[in-house]
Amino acid sequence: MEIPLIGLGTWLLQGKECEKVVKMAIDIGYRHIDTAFAYENHKEVGKAIKGWDREKLFLTTKLGIGFSQVDDASVERSVEKACDLALKELDTDYIDLFLIHWPDRKRPLEEILAALHKMVEKGKVCNPGVSNYTEHHLQDAYDVGLQVPFNQVELHPYLNQEKLRVFCDKHGTKLIAFRPFGKGLLLREESLFDEIGKGYGKTGAQVILRWITEKGIPVIVKGSSRMHLSENFNCLDFDLTPQDLDQINLLNKDFRYCSKEWSEFDY
Repeated sequence: MEIPLIGLGTWLLQGKECEKVVKMAIDIGYRHIDTAFAYENHKEVGKAIKGWDREKLFLTTKLGIGFSQVDDASVERSVEKACDLALKELDTDYIDLFLIHWPDRKRPLEEILAALHKMVEKGKVCNPGVSNYTEHHLQDAYDVGLQVPFNQVELHPYLNQEKLRVFCDKHGTKLIAFRPFGKGLLLREESLFDEIGKGYGKTGAQVILRWITEKGIPVIVKGSSRMHLSENFNCLDFDLTPQDLDQINLLNKDFRYCSKEWSEFDY
């Protein structure tokens, strides 16, 4: 199944609220649901998707190295154990996309990615991938002959990741964007998005999402109300002009809202 351009992010959603929001999103039309071990909501997501045609859903989860207790002495066994746990908690027969949640130089990243490929061979995972990987992390994988189908990264007008996108395209890795609104701060700091949106009868948030998806990049968005979920989902029925795109591109300042050690080091 091709990855849908608009996906629902479930970070910070837990319990009955998570189940309710995921059900609401699917009812609206979302078909990509993004979760992770670190979010501690696998079971709620599993309950929410129960009864829906599984083949029409694209389910992503993430292997948090610390959360899955990956043992350096037996990486493949540890990864399979984590995969089996995810399948059980999500109550599904397979995972469409299983990502390494973040890089950690103290862990055997290439071995973990190779183990995820093994899960594909066993039919438990459709696609392996990574998240928050830099060019250097990816190159390490490419150098040992591993394919990296997907890399989920922070991406928004202040961090357009254009250099990384070109590098990934060259090696057959597709970017997925998360945190498109910069925790909502982008929409408050820049009036440009609302100004552009007025010409299309769209909101500033929809303009940002269209700027990302017009690059062919799937994007993970959050929302807890039907209004915001619908607004985020209905952003593909208009096209930005080259002038609009140029104005937004000029906003890039390589600024991260997601401040983590792994997003800053270079080796």
